[in-house]
Amino acid sequence: MEAVVPQEITAELTQILANLVLGDNKIRSNAEKAVNDRLAQTPDLYLLALVQFAIKADTEVMRSFSLVLLRRLLLRPTPQQQQLPKESRSTLYDHLSSQALTTLERLLIHSLSHEPSDSVRRKTVDTVCDLANNSMSRGRPWHALQVQTFNMTQSAEPGFRECAFRIFSGCPNLVMDLQTDAVLSVFQKGLQDSQSVDVRLAALRACVSYLTASDTHQLSQCLSLLYPMLDTLPSLPNVHLKTFLISLTPLCSSHPALFAPHIIALLSFLRALIMPTADSGPTPTVAKPFPNTSTSFAFPPGHAHQQSDEGDPEAAEDDEKEQVRRAALEFMVSLSEAKPSMIKRVDGWTLAIVRSCLEGMGELPEDGLEAWLEAEPSDDSQDESYPHVYDQSLDRLACALGGKEVLPPAFQYIPSMLASYDWRLRHAGLMAIAAIAEGTSKVMHLELGKVVGLVTPMFKDAHPRVRYAACQCLGQLCTDLEEVIQGRYHQQLFAALIPTLEAPEPRVHAHAAAALINFCEGVERNTLIPYLDPIVERLLKMLNPNAEDGKQVKGYVQEQAITTLAMVADASEATFAKHYASIMPLLLNVLRNANSSDHHKLRVKAMECAGLIAIAVGPDVFRPDARTLIDALINIQNSPVDPSDTLLGTYLIATWAKICQALGPEFEPFLPMVMQPLLNAARAKADVSLYDDEDGNRDREGWETISMNGQIVGIRTSSLDEKCQAFDTLVVYCSILGGRFGPYITQTLELTLPALHFYFHEGVREATCRLIPLLMACGKSSGTLTPEMVSASLSKLVYCMQIESDTSFLTSLYKSVADTLRVVGIPALTPPLSGGLMDATKHQLQNLADKRKHRSQRPAAELEDDREELSLLEEMEEFALEDMEKLLRMLDGQHPLLIAIASVRELGINRWDSEDEGGSDG
Repeated sequence: MEAVVPQEITAELTQILANLVLGDNKIRSNAEKAVNDRLAQTPDLYLLALVQFAIKADTEVMRSFSLVLLRRLLLRPTPQQQQLPKESRSTLYDHLSSQALTTLERLLIHSLSHEPSDSVRRKTVDTVCDLANNSMSRGRPWHALQVQTFNMTQSAEPGFRECAFRIFSGCPNLVMDLQTDAVLSVFQKGLQDSQSVDVRLAALRACVSYLTASDTHQLSQCLSLLYPMLDTLPSLPNVHLKTFLISLTPLCSSHPALFAPHIIALLSFLRALIMPTADSGPTPTVAKPFPNTSTSFAFPPGHAHQQSDEGDPEAAEDDEKEQVRRAALEFMVSLSEAKPSMIKRVDGWTLAIVRSCLEGMGELPEDGLEAWLEAEPSDDSQDESYPHVYDQSLDRLACALGGKEVLPPAFQYIPSMLASYDWRLRHAGLMAIAAIAEGTSKVMHLELGKVVGLVTPMFKDAHPRVRYAACQCLGQLCTDLEEVIQGRYHQQLFAALIPTLEAPEPRVHAHAAAALINFCEGVERNTLIPYLDPIVERLLKMLNPNAEDGKQVKGYVQEQAITTLAMVADASEATFAKHYASIMPLLLNVLRNANSSDHHKLRVKAMECAGLIAIAVGPDVFRPDARTLIDALINIQNSPVDPSDTLLGTYLIATWAKICQALGPEFEPFLPMVMQPLLNAARAKADVSLYDDEDGNRDREGWETISMNGQIVGIRTSSLDEKCQAFDTLVVYCSILGGRFGPYITQTLELTLPALHFYFHEGVREATCRLIPLLMACGKSSGTLTPEMVSASLSKLVYCMQIESDTSFLTSLYKSVADTLRVVGIPALTPPLSGGLMDATKHQLQNLADKRKHRSQRPAAELEDDREELSLLEEMEEFALEDMEKLLRMLDGQHPLLIAIASVRELGINRWDSEDEGGSDG
């Protein structure tokens, strides 16, 4: 093809690209600068030269590299634009002339139709899809690409047919405006391609994209497409079946109803992939978890489809079989989560998944006990020997379907598993109970005595991993059936847990201590007191490094012992004073001496424990050691910061707050020592990074990514947690010290009001709502409150009410205004503020009314399927309406908007029996 840019431009770009792929950092950096300079000056020429190079370069590597670079450069914001909000940014694409864009499109279509290498052509597809999506979003259709792609589906070369369907998958809008029958005909032909599995896979992905992007009317015309899509599965060998299942799974979540006509046939096919076909008796077997999948499977059901000789499952590699098994399980669980009501009507579906998960959870390696005993418990999440996927799948299934559906099949097998000679099955049975506890808790409590009777004997099992699993199971039950299990069965639970605190294996007795925390979180003080002495005695043995047998106590054991002591002290309150003299000196010793990096976690746990014990025993017992503890904390606070000690800041702030709670007003002299670091933490800005879709550095430790306004935003969570902890601590200081906090009100309020808009952390915003009325009260008591402070606070709260879209936080805003007015008096709500408050309330009531009307117009079947979610939404809305009503009644007992609130309440659709298990089991 003819050159579209001058030869000198081509030559220069060729050299720049050659330098970009060199290993020399300096040369590569200069080449990057050269690219940016040329694009800033003449973007048309150099982008066209780049795509021309992608066509004419001698090597596949350079053609591929050019296409990837073009894709990145064309659609990224210019350096100057990156500082602007996303909706205001422009890219190099926006600066190209219409003629240049036309030429660019023509060259890319030439690459699509003439590129001889499959791998390079796939890079062209990626670039073309990005360009097409970008163009259509700007109102520029690409009709030539549409024509070219349809032509490629008819190509004699499988590679070109595959790329055509890749384009349809990456850019479904390319065919959304075409006649549905024509599109379905092309897709069905691709799904039935007899020459290439890759073409069938690309066609399947194109179908999924098309269906996902379709509106309700189009979907109704596309129902027949599911037959050829599902009929791609039976003839596949394992190496391909996994990928096909993974490609289909997103459709389970987005459009589960599409699978309804096929659900019986799906169960027949998928069950053979995830569990044995023959009944192995009352206990699942781990000997042969993979069935022969020779069963015919065709859509529509009943029409046999000749299975290909490709890929005998029994001859395939074990890892391929396992990957297929997991992909099939993920498909079934995703469909169960997306449409529970449909799944509950399918006899055998739940049983198959439960049985498969129990099988998988029992497939632990028989050896490796020594390595497990020596490993740190924190390594469990990375423990590849434990089949996490089956554990998590069972948890998800239980949460989706509820106890009425999941408990019967689960306990069809679990008792015999717990009685098995094979420790792996006993372990799996316990972990299964832990996995289903959350989702089935509303039903499990009816048979809780039987469950406890199954679990507690396992604490005496001969195998340490089984005893560890018993601790895990009991801890989870204490969390998911909080207060119920502690109140009814504390004798049985303590009889099992307390001796396990002396288990010979550190991992086991540390985990027993961890389970004790879960127990104490839901226990009544009087229930705990009779067991306090033996618990503390054993925890002290775990903590004290001078063990009787001379063995060095592991660090994680000490950390766990301290953490559990803190929780026991908190739960037992003043009764813990008898143990104070034994424990506080140990904690102070840790704080003075645990300075090395491997003791950082132990030190912060000791801080937390000392603070909680101080609160539990009260000021009279704590006072003699208060100064010693405070001096230790000041020394730590003033020491050089170790960047690796990411927990210190948050724990220091929290511990100062606990000491304030323990000492009450006596804490006032120490405020000057703690306030500046505290205000600095409250002042901290969010540490945020913006990522490209293809950025590979998202999964950084200590960071989380969220989607916000169409962007992928990375946030350093440790700094946010510290900021939230700072505001929570300010709430503590204000509420306890009252007027004594007066000198710091101005600085605190200056930080608090802007933080009402701190959308990166809900805890920060909630704390500021609680803090504002407390600051008003402190200011009033100390005589430092000014009219300007009151006006600024109420103005900010009213403004936030006007713009708030989170119903839960809206409740907090109304409560904050009401609490503030109780302190400063209703006259502080001046006419302009009162008018703003009424406008905000009318606006929010209209929003709530619109939401409820929209919900009520949904089909009855949808309302039934989503009733648990809708019930929760309406519950949150009801809280907001209640606080609106309280505030309006405070202002005027006959306020006209009270009628509007009642009208919005009437629009609710939450008419379900509150005693029912909820959305999972209806």
